[in-house]
Amino acid sequence: MDNRQLSYFLAIVEEGNITKAAQKLHLAQPYLSQMLKLLEEELGVILIDRTTRKFKVTEAGRQLSYRAKQILDLSEATQKEMKDFNRGIKGVLSLGCLSIAIETVLTEKIFSFHNQYPGINFEIRQQTTDEILELLKRGLVEIGVIRAPFNSEDYESICLPMEKMVAVSSNEINEKKSGSRLSLEELSQKPLMVHRRFEKDIVNMFREKGLKPRILCKIEDTRPLLLLAEQGMGVSIVPRDWTNLISNSNLKSYEVPDINIDTGLVVVWLKNHYLTLAARHFLECFR
Repeated sequence: MDNRQLSYFLAIVEEGNITKAAQKLHLAQPYLSQMLKLLEEELGVILIDRTTRKFKVTEAGRQLSYRAKQILDLSEATQKEMKDFNRGIKGVLSLGCLSIAIETVLTEKIFSFHNQYPGINFEIRQQTTDEILELLKRGLVEIGVIRAPFNSEDYESICLPMEKMVAVSSNEINEKKSGSRLSLEELSQKPLMVHRRFEKDIVNMFREKGLKPRILCKIEDTRPLLLLAEQGMGVSIVPRDWTNLISNSNLKSYEVPDINIDTGLVVVWLKNHYLTLAARHFLECFR
């Protein structure tokens, strides 16, 4: 049993059909069927039940597919590790980042890292938190910079400083000066703009007070929330660190103690997954 046989078997399981797997692998269907038969004979178990018209993976087949993925992942990681030893700190570092991360903390980190390791190139994908987590699972990026909270079960992480939520507006709210406190009751009388990621939690906090917020706009991008507030369209509720994104802005910022959401940027990578030497050194920038 070798890696080639295991990869063929995984393709059969993933496609749920020998013919489709053969097409994916660019192999003849009879050849792939014969490879499966030889693998079963070598292991002494039936992996795919072919006694009925319906494709069915046996219990032994499910266990082998689980082990096969582990073996192939380990093999790939070992090859990468050996290449790292051979070539030193070179190559491409793939990152998945929120736009806010690039504009606040990452630019300085990347510039400093580049000065220290000029042989490393960067591939940066700007996505949402959920999209970045998916990219990590698919192995398309090594490190992500996302916003808490998130499901951390499959990830290692380094938490950056947490931030409170604030309300921002181009106009004074109820004649209160910037830096003052606002209640949810005061905010419930204003058109609100929120990031889609925080919408549910924010609405629930209003409801707990017996209030119904007027959500004028919900959006998944950072800067438009601030620009719309700056134009006087309404009040945006955002993490405090976002308020520095627009220079020379006339936005006024207000504390909202009743919005009890602590959020911050988090550097994440997959648990039990090999990281290149470049990625491991980049993580040290955040420790």
